[in-house]
Parts: sequence; structure tokens; C-alpha cells
Amino acid sequence: MSTTCWESWGNAVFSTQLQLKFASVAEAKIAAQTLCELLKSRISIFDFHGLHVTIGKEGELAINVRFEDVTPMANFEREIPMLLEDIKQAFVFKQSRFSGVCVLAFEREAMSTSVAIDAAS
Repeated sequence: MSTTCWESWGNAVFSTQLQLKFASVAEAKIAAQTLCELLKSRISIFDFHGLHVTIGKEGELAINVRFEDVTPMANFEREIPMLLEDIKQAFVFKQSRFSGVCVLAFEREAMSTSVAIDAAS
């Protein structure tokens, strides 16, 4: 989609979803370790708003990267082939990807309910 089309969403959060399918959970775990290190090193470069990596019991690896702006998302998507290059050399896997606008995102924040008591009084 063009940038002008995205702008009509206002304060939207944009998302790139990568889905990789490996022959086994063991392969997915090894690939996840490599990808997590690569992705962590790119958090500030591409201004990630959120990052989730999930391994499924059948060897699936799902990566969800969220952005507050479409430009860093587009820049990140151009780098995806390079990010996957080492994994492509080590494993055989199927890959799919799509980008979109998040319509619902919920994460429960940890909250402290403790009250400090001043013993000096």
C-alpha cells in the first residue's frame, strides 16, 4: 500500500508478521535463538514499537514486529531477506509474510499494589 493510504488510519500501529515452518521444534528453537539476537540488535535501528517471537509445537516460528510509523516498517521489510540468510543456509523451511494495521493489541501491564509504610511516624 502507498504511504498516503496508511495515513488515513491516523495513529495506527503497523505490523509485519513473519511465519516460518520448520521440520521440527528443535530446528525452530535454534532458528529462534539466531533471529532473536538479530531482531534485538535492530530494535532501535528500525524503531520497533513491539516485538513478539513465538514457537509452536509443530515447528512453527511466528514473529510479530510492530511499528508506530510505516517508514521504519518498510525499511525493516527490505532487510528481511538478509536477516533470514543464515537460517536459509542452515535449515529448510517454508516462509510467509504479511503486513497490516493492528486493529487490537492488548497486553496486561504488571502493577504494584503495595503501599509503602513510613515507620518513622
